[in-house]
Amino acid sequence: MEMRTLGRSALEIAPLAFGGNVFGWTADEKTSFALLDAFVDAGGNLVDTADNYSHWAPGNAGGESETIIGRWLAQGGARRARIVLASKLGKPMGPGLQGLAPDYVRKAVEASLRRLQTDCIDLYQAHADDAHTPLADTLGAFQRLIEQGKVRAIGASNYSGARFAEALRVAREHGLPRYETLQPEYSLCERTAYEREYEPLVLKEQVGVIPFFALASGFLTGKYRSAADFAGRPRAMMLERYATPRGWRIVEALRDIAARLRATPTQVALAWQLARPSISAPIASATSVEQLRDLLGAARLALSPDDLAQLDKASA
Repeated sequence: MEMRTLGRSALEIAPLAFGGNVFGWTADEKTSFALLDAFVDAGGNLVDTADNYSHWAPGNAGGESETIIGRWLAQGGARRARIVLASKLGKPMGPGLQGLAPDYVRKAVEASLRRLQTDCIDLYQAHADDAHTPLADTLGAFQRLIEQGKVRAIGASNYSGARFAEALRVAREHGLPRYETLQPEYSLCERTAYEREYEPLVLKEQVGVIPFFALASGFLTGKYRSAADFAGRPRAMMLERYATPRGWRIVEALRDIAARLRATPTQVALAWQLARPSISAPIASATSVEQLRDLLGAARLALSPDDLAQLDKASA
């Protein structure tokens, strides 16, 4: 796969990232191992997880995804050298276990390193803004982790555009490491916030962008024909927000282009993102190797200007 540089960091990534939110939730350990093996064997390398995956699932406490990745890495075979390992902190992990205060950052990274069975996280991201902690304090804590060799680069997710811009300014003014990546929600279904609020900034500052919900929780895979098809799905409530006339119009455009290119709606939706200069690598998840191979096909799919215009019009 073609490699891309993530922001101004030294991290080089393939154009699609694997989302580890499914590990320990909708993919058990055996399946997760098979998915990770297939991903790296196909040339993928950016694996994105978080300490609170999957805190929301019944019976889980958080840390399940990191634990499974750690057990996969522990099998050896140069697995650690083959991936760019990204994790996140800051969302709730239990009473008093959240935020970006320096003391908590120190504790959270040690817990993640233990679960991941590694001595360094390549990309460590603030999973959510912490309005109660000064940005300089958080960035200072990240600086110490970088100096200690526990983290290579840092990024942020779920920050407002104004707050992210402020974080970049604080880093510059105080001589602190800056957020090299932004992880926003972005897809054909959710375009406005990113394109208006974030994109001009990330292009100007050369920040890497790794969007989540790139397939709108599976809505853009084309497997749903009506809202009735959501019944029994783990993300049924999330899918329902896309089931609008505009949403179905986007799906029809994806199906039309996919049929013409002998591709799949999934591949077309991801290829649309990859054609955008500001996007480094969309994050997508799979629960079977067959689904994963479908995702990876997007990196080889070239959309024409007419294809892109059709999708832009449908999603306007």
